[in-house]
Amino acid sequence: QVQLVESGGGLVQPGGSLRLSCAASGFTFSRYAMSWYRQAPGKERELVASLTNIDDRTNYADSVKGRFTISRDNAKNTVYLQMNSLKPEDTAVYYCKATFLLTYWGQGTQVTVSS
Repeated sequence: QVQLVESGGGLVQPGGSLRLSCAASGFTFSRYAMSWYRQAPGKERELVASLTNIDDRTNYADSVKGRFTISRDNAKNTVYLQMNSLKPEDTAVYYCKATFLLTYWGQGTQVTVSS
């Protein structure tokens, strides 16, 4: 069955870094555009970063440009989100999403930025 499993979240101090991973299975990963979303308490889920499946074109939310980098490894069926210079406002549950003919979501991983 289709699975997207995020990992790498945790507690980090402001200015620190984390790398999130999302391991995919049950579908042809290379055909899917991949993206990361986040949802903070009391807020709507928002797009953080996306990566196409054809030309690896990326798109970032203004709030994370220059700090976050999305990448993928089709051989490992995994998408990553490298997060640097983390801020308290980056605290949220982070979800990966796969989009092609259908859309799949992972279960999310908590990122908490606090001193």
